[in-house]
Amino acid sequence: MKYWLKTATIWLAALPIPLAAQTPSVVPAPLPAGESRDHPAPQTAEGRYWDTRPPESAKDIPAFKQQTRAPFSKTADYKVSVLTDKLGLGWSIAFLPEGKLLISEKLPGALRVLDASGNLSAPLPGLESLAGTGRKLGLLEVVLAPDFAASNRIYFTFFEVVEKGYWTNTNLATATLDDSGVRDVKELFRGVPAVPMNNSSSKQGGRIVFGKDGSIFLVMGDRDGNRHWDYMAKFAQKLDNHLGKILHLTPEGAPAKDNPFLKTKGALPEIWAYGLRSPQGLAFDHRTGKLWEVEHGPRGGDEVNILQRGKNYGWPIITRGINYPGEPIGEGTAKKGMEQPVYYWDPVIGTSGMAFYKGDLFPQWKNSLFVAGLRGIGVYRLEIKNDKVVAEEPMLTDQKLRLRDVKIGPDGAVYALAERGKLFKLTPQ
Repeated sequence: MKYWLKTATIWLAALPIPLAAQTPSVVPAPLPAGESRDHPAPQTAEGRYWDTRPPESAKDIPAFKQQTRAPFSKTADYKVSVLTDKLGLGWSIAFLPEGKLLISEKLPGALRVLDASGNLSAPLPGLESLAGTGRKLGLLEVVLAPDFAASNRIYFTFFEVVEKGYWTNTNLATATLDDSGVRDVKELFRGVPAVPMNNSSSKQGGRIVFGKDGSIFLVMGDRDGNRHWDYMAKFAQKLDNHLGKILHLTPEGAPAKDNPFLKTKGALPEIWAYGLRSPQGLAFDHRTGKLWEVEHGPRGGDEVNILQRGKNYGWPIITRGINYPGEPIGEGTAKKGMEQPVYYWDPVIGTSGMAFYKGDLFPQWKNSLFVAGLRGIGVYRLEIKNDKVVAEEPMLTDQKLRLRDVKIGPDGAVYALAERGKLFKLTPQ
């Protein structure tokens, strides 16, 4: 391991300084008030794509007609309420009984409860044992166990901040939630390698969904630092690590018995599919039972994928994006044996949490997939027909906030969690 890190350091030292890090010789002209150079205000003309910017690569050609730039369509009016503006670095939300919400904060890692009256609890005690001596705890996703009504169990993903501020890999734990906090905390699974590399990125994944049998699907980021060496290493293509993978686990954290690489020499048994870059959202389509995922592309090429057992999703060999200084990555946009995204954004929106709409509050949204946007500072409603995106609607972009998670509540409302401070609720106008 030490030799590997030393070799990586030599490689990085030999690389030229990225163009993006150099000081520009010309200062760009100011933009109109309320607009971002990275993400302009969306255009809302029915039947036309909302983003007027060209793709990052002039050579970009979709593999099929509905793979990108779906026309704008608005089907329902809604009003926006702010449930709280007192959160820290919010990461995910889960729905508790009696109208309460369980919210995870990334750093410092904490679980907090928001009640139906808008009262926000202090960080819940009981997680202190997860971080080793001298380490700080970070949290990602939190979900309720399928049998929560009887067991009060929760599952969550976590990491630790170690020496020099580096972050460990993504890990999985369970605990019991009660009125005094959390107890019976148990670590179920740890990602390999434990520390991906010195100065690894925060592309951690961490989203959790449960299958119908109670098994767990967990996405893991590839942790690349947007460097040439990372792309050449192709960690997401190798089956001896958890980077850039989706894992399939039992409720106890063991490899699921139907995993495709259980008998593959050198492969980690938890792997269910591979070739992902920075997966940020994960959800089952309740209508079809298919598992969907969204992930960050590099410069261009945020993806929506339908994940299937044993499939290879291509990163970093194929991608719709380019490297940040502008040069191509990999071998192109398609290759035999590698899956195409169902949909992609170019330029990107910085995808994050996702949720299929199921509820009666907005009948017009029955066929919709909601995707939170970090760089796109909003939530994006995708209308889905026959596993294709046929329309798209940017929402909440006027809030000018990075949106980390989006969930559909038991009441049919849409809940959107900003990365800092606020939690929104969308209801009919």
